[in-house]
Amino acid sequence: MEAEAAAAVLVSLLLIITAAWKLLKAFCSVFSFYWLTPRRIKKAMERQSVFGPKPRFLVGNILDTAAMVAESTSGDMDSIRHDIVPRLLPHYVAWSKQYGKRFIYWNGVEPRMCLAEIDLIKELLTKYNSVTGKSWLQQQGSKHFIGRGLLMANGTHWHHQRHIVAPAFIGDKLKGYVGNMVESTERMIESLEKMALFGEAEIEIGSYMARLTAEIISQTEFGNNYEKGKQIFHLLTLLQHRCAQASRYLWLPASRFFPSKYNRDIKLLKSEVETLLMDMIQSRKESVEFGRISSYGNDLLGMLLTEMQKKKKGFEGSDGFNLNMQLIMDECKTFFFAGHETTALLLTWTIMLLASNPTWQDKVRSEVRQVCNADRPSSDHLSKLNLLNMVINESLRLYPPASILPRMAFEDLKLGDNLHIPKGLSIWVPVLAIHHSKDIWGEDADEFNPERFATKSFSGPGRNFLPFASGPRNCVGQSFALMEAKIILAMLISKFRFEISRSYRHAPVIVLTIKPKHGVQVILKPLEDMHKK
Repeated sequence: MEAEAAAAVLVSLLLIITAAWKLLKAFCSVFSFYWLTPRRIKKAMERQSVFGPKPRFLVGNILDTAAMVAESTSGDMDSIRHDIVPRLLPHYVAWSKQYGKRFIYWNGVEPRMCLAEIDLIKELLTKYNSVTGKSWLQQQGSKHFIGRGLLMANGTHWHHQRHIVAPAFIGDKLKGYVGNMVESTERMIESLEKMALFGEAEIEIGSYMARLTAEIISQTEFGNNYEKGKQIFHLLTLLQHRCAQASRYLWLPASRFFPSKYNRDIKLLKSEVETLLMDMIQSRKESVEFGRISSYGNDLLGMLLTEMQKKKKGFEGSDGFNLNMQLIMDECKTFFFAGHETTALLLTWTIMLLASNPTWQDKVRSEVRQVCNADRPSSDHLSKLNLLNMVINESLRLYPPASILPRMAFEDLKLGDNLHIPKGLSIWVPVLAIHHSKDIWGEDADEFNPERFATKSFSGPGRNFLPFASGPRNCVGQSFALMEAKIILAMLISKFRFEISRSYRHAPVIVLTIKPKHGVQVILKPLEDMHKK
């Protein structure tokens, strides 16, 4: 009996010691994350004369940033102007004037260095690609939205995922999407023609572009299963807004566990999205297993399932990478979001710019007629649409999909001759500000002038032009997005003239991406040759 009692006491002591040890480790991790690491980084940057606004306890500069953005976006712009940096990034404007092209500001307890020096940015995105990536806070902010898909992966996991999905967006595979893109656009044009049957119609063009790009990416990801794709698109849009709202509170310890309405909605929406995705994945798997089809298919979902099949016996690489069902769902969500959101916004802003600049609209229309000669656009036509390409680039410059490009240092780095970046520092590249810099683009930097892209120095993505990032970690789907945008714009501009509606209110805002707050209302006028059919 005494031996049993002693053994029970010993077991109890071991459990208590184990629990205490885990609590101590958790406390040390929290203390390091919320205090030691930020202080270490702050001192390291101050020694290099990199300063910034004074942070408040726990909240950092979040309240200052929120107050400035709320004030700058409280009303609409008084005209269609493109000087939107003070409106969307007022904190950058204020702090860069005070502290220069590099300064530290605080997102809660996370220190961020804003870096606007082009040569250092190029070095960061190319030389240090493998030791920088998305921070823990960023991953938490998108955890329920796009999970750990390619957009949020780091290191070898990113490398493996990129290797799997990249073939879907190059060469003949890319050209193979042209037919679906054209057919989807034709269906939308038929709908618009009916609306404008009696001469003209006012429409909110952004909603049409969102539906069209959602249809196209659904076909690219899931083949012809668009009905469920539409449901996923709708739910992901709601989930995006909820995650954006909830991310404002990530600086609070354990905020993601709070029983708030945001968190409840997020969990519910995530569950609905993943249920739909799982149904589609299981249906595809069962079709192969029961012999109804011979392979998983050559769309993105099929490629992911084929890769998982190679490792179905539970093999996990020596670097820990394992493609499982959850990661496949995360990858599908990532490409559904990135594959329709950015292109839909590019199309919406470009149509707004063309509707506001009829001379350029006429130039592009003439080029499309000359190159395509009333035929459907083909992959051979697209490379010859130089003016359209210039307009698209100018649209991406003025209204890039993302206003900021973030990278966290996973080890100590050195940029240039003397800028030392300590491990754990997040570096934020102000893409929007760089795209509107008069030092780079000239005095007309805030004006619509596609001619600037006629010169080789600005003819494509590079050190000054970052709509799809740069370096090895650039956007894997950028060729897909640009091809899609060219096809849709070429077909629309061949059928209609666009004019800005009097009801349009110019009010760009940031909700993860740069969006028109009230949509873009345009007057759609069929061209004369439509009535001659």
